[in-house]
Amino acid sequence: MRNLAVIVVAVLTPFALASPAPAAHGGGQGNLTEHFARQTLPPNDGWAASGAGTTGGSAAATITTVQTRDQLAAAVAGDSPKIVLVKGVIEGPACDGLADPAYSLEAFLAAYDPAVWGRVNPSGPLEEARLRSVANQKALTEIKVGPNTTIVGARGATLKRLTLMIDRAPNVIVRNLNLQDAADCFPRWSPTDGSTGNWNSEYDLISVRRSTNVWIDHCTFSDGDNPDSNQPVHFGRPYQVHDGALDITHTANLVTVSWNVFTNHDKTMLIGSSDTVGPDVGLLNVTLHHNVFDGVGQRIPRVRFGKVDLYNNYYKLREPFDYAVGVGIQSAVYMENNYFRLAEDVPTDTILRDWKGTTLTEIGSRVNGQPVSLLDAYNATHDPDFGSDAGWTPVLRAHAPHPTVVVPILTRFLAGAH
Repeated sequence: MRNLAVIVVAVLTPFALASPAPAAHGGGQGNLTEHFARQTLPPNDGWAASGAGTTGGSAAATITTVQTRDQLAAAVAGDSPKIVLVKGVIEGPACDGLADPAYSLEAFLAAYDPAVWGRVNPSGPLEEARLRSVANQKALTEIKVGPNTTIVGARGATLKRLTLMIDRAPNVIVRNLNLQDAADCFPRWSPTDGSTGNWNSEYDLISVRRSTNVWIDHCTFSDGDNPDSNQPVHFGRPYQVHDGALDITHTANLVTVSWNVFTNHDKTMLIGSSDTVGPDVGLLNVTLHHNVFDGVGQRIPRVRFGKVDLYNNYYKLREPFDYAVGVGIQSAVYMENNYFRLAEDVPTDTILRDWKGTTLTEIGSRVNGQPVSLLDAYNATHDPDFGSDAGWTPVLRAHAPHPTVVVPILTRFLAGAH
């Protein structure tokens, strides 16, 4: 027990060493809130510590408190340093009232049933009406975050049915938020996606695009009270209304994702959105440490191109489950001291998935308490084999990785929003 106490102190040290806050008026709880809101990413804490590091809006003169969707959208806009404190539950639009007058799901299903329409993409007036409906929702669902921004939640702060869109916005910090149910009211039917077609949705809870130096910390991501498992089946396929929890795409780079909880979600984290060899090469460098992935289905993460440092994360995997770490084209994943708790019906050789990747480094994995090589388990049942050297060694870590065996304990008590 004494050893565990020492480890907990070591975990908390980087936060204690973060940039000191100026004194707030009034003392007490106000001082603590302002100190937390003004914290910057600790030195060397993952890829987001590269260059000048990630300071968010720490230089802002004041902290703006928001309690509505419109207040939030206004407060995070613009380029100047800003700290935004979210209080309470802020909800985006419900689906009722967003549909274009010419659109209804019933009419869409009747018109584009593959038995009637065939397996070609929808087109014509009904599809155009769906696209207008999508535009109606997008205008209200997406919150566009400007550069040099810190968004921090007070205890219990929650964003529902909203997307934080960090696009062309360098130097952003998001901390201590519950993010729930960024559901698409008008999913796209893609009849040629897979052998039988699929419904695809539009919105992530957080989307990082074309941005550098971004820190996502101590947040909780989920589908809330609207899981995809509750959705109907249309055209023989699940009517999936959720996309990513946290997607990092479109030349984004230098991102640290730490001490978060991802739960009750399917498509968890996409790093890189296309296999096209081009502008993403050399970018999409991301660190994930001390996150909990509990009851999620896939993309934990799925990686293209980037050097991704994946250490001290806790995976609790059960059916329905597809795969965890997707090794994609020209990716270089470095996995160290990650703990996997697998249900009996989740085979060890399904943890890794080949998405046109060739190699990864894996050190110190444990499965249900036992040391296991996930790489060996995958290579024993799949061809071609993955190589065992990602070609790089992470140096941007605030401290050495904790022993794998204590990762479930640490993350249980310290990860996620509070």
